[in-house]
Amino acid sequence: MDKLTVRDADVTGKRVFVRVDFNVPLEDGKVTDDSRIRASLPTIRYLLSQGARVVLASHLGRPDGKVQDGLRLRPVAERLTMLLGRNVPVTGDALGAGTVDAVNRLRNGEALLLENLRFHAEEETDDPEFAQQLADYAEVYVNDAFGTAHRAHASTVGVAKILPAYAGFLMEREIAMLSRLLEDPARPFAAIVGGAKVSGKLKVLDNLVSKVDVLVLGGGMANTFLLAQGKSVGKSLAEHDMVDEARRVLTAAEKAKVQVILPVDVVVAKEVTRGTEYKTIPAEKIPASWHIVDLGVETLGLIQDALAEAKTVFWNGPLGVFEIPSFAHGTKAIARYLAARADDGATVVVGGGDSVAAIQQQGLAERFTHISTGGGASLEFLEGRELPGVAVLRDRPAESPAKGGSKRRRKAQPTTAGTGRGRRA
Repeated sequence: MDKLTVRDADVTGKRVFVRVDFNVPLEDGKVTDDSRIRASLPTIRYLLSQGARVVLASHLGRPDGKVQDGLRLRPVAERLTMLLGRNVPVTGDALGAGTVDAVNRLRNGEALLLENLRFHAEEETDDPEFAQQLADYAEVYVNDAFGTAHRAHASTVGVAKILPAYAGFLMEREIAMLSRLLEDPARPFAAIVGGAKVSGKLKVLDNLVSKVDVLVLGGGMANTFLLAQGKSVGKSLAEHDMVDEARRVLTAAEKAKVQVILPVDVVVAKEVTRGTEYKTIPAEKIPASWHIVDLGVETLGLIQDALAEAKTVFWNGPLGVFEIPSFAHGTKAIARYLAARADDGATVVVGGGDSVAAIQQQGLAERFTHISTGGGASLEFLEGRELPGVAVLRDRPAESPAKGGSKRRRKAQPTTAGTGRGRRA
C-alpha cells in the first residue's frame, strides 16, 4: 500500500486542510496526555516550512452533534502553540463567516485550528454539503489522523474526495509499519493479544493465525479460551457464547502449526477491586467464587521463552485488570520485556490504550519500534480490512521510479510515539 504523501504535494502558498487526531484526554481544562499532538508535529512543521497555510481539523470526544464547552479545542490549541513555538489560534466554530474570514487571512507559514468537528452532526454522517464547506477552506487535503481512518466521516473521506488527498508523515508510518506486519514480517513473528473480549478481536485473531508463528493470549479474553480447553474460570470475565469460536481459533492455530500460549498460572482475587485479597494459583484450580485478574509468574516465563527468538512482535491489549495497580504486574512486565527485545533489534509494534499506557507509565516509549496512534483503526487494518480514510488517499503511480520514491521517503520525519489513550474515535 503506497500512498502519495505531503512530500509529493505542491503546498507553497496554498491552503492545506490537515485532518489530525487531537482526540486527547483533558482534565480541568488542560491536556493530560499530548502524545497524539506530538505525533502530528512532523507533518505540521513540514507544511509550515514549505510556506503552506495550514487549516487543522480534529474531533474531541463524543459531543453527538451538539456544542459542549468541555469538549472545545482551546486547551489543545494552547498545547500545540507551546509545542510548535508559534501561535495557533482556534476558531469559534468549524463553520461560519468568522471561520471563513480567519482562513482567508492566513499567511504563508501560518496555521489555525478549527473548532471541534463533531459539534456538527454532519461530520459523522459524511454529509456532502458539510464536506464541501470544509473543502472550500483549502486547495490540498492531508490526512495525518490514522486513529480515525476507519471512520467514513466528512473530514476523513468526504473532503478527500473533493481535494487532492495525501498522507501525512504519521499516516505514512502507520501504514508502512502495519503493512509490514501483514506482508513481510521478519520471522519468527509473534502476536500478543489481550483485552477483555474475544468478540471484539475475533477477526484479528483469524487473520493473525494465518500469519504468525507464536500467538500469546491474555487478559479477560484468555478466560474464554480456557473455557474452550474445558477449564473452569470461576467468576472471571468470560464470553460463554464465544467458546465455540475460541475453540475454532485454537484448532486453526494447531493446523497452522502456530504455538499458542495461554495462562498456566494466574492471579485470582475475591473481588475485582482495590484492596481485595488475591493469590497466585494454577489455571486448573480456579475457585468457583474468585476472579482471574492477572498472569502468574510461570506464565510470564513461558511468554518470555516463546518470544526470546522472535524478530517481529505485535502487541495489543492488557494481560490483566490493568486499571488496578495490584493486577497490572503482568502487563507491565511484558512491556519491559518487549522493550528489551526491541533493544536487541526485534521489531516491536504496539497498539491499544492499556498496553500503550503500560509502556508510557514506565518511560519505555522511545525504545519501541512503533507505537500506533490508532487502536480501533490498527485492529481493523490487521483484520485485513480496507480503511476508508486510507483508501481515499492518492496512490503512488506504479510507474514512479523506485529510486526516486525511496529518495523522497528518506526525507520523512519519522514519528515513533503515539498513544491510544485518548478518547475513543
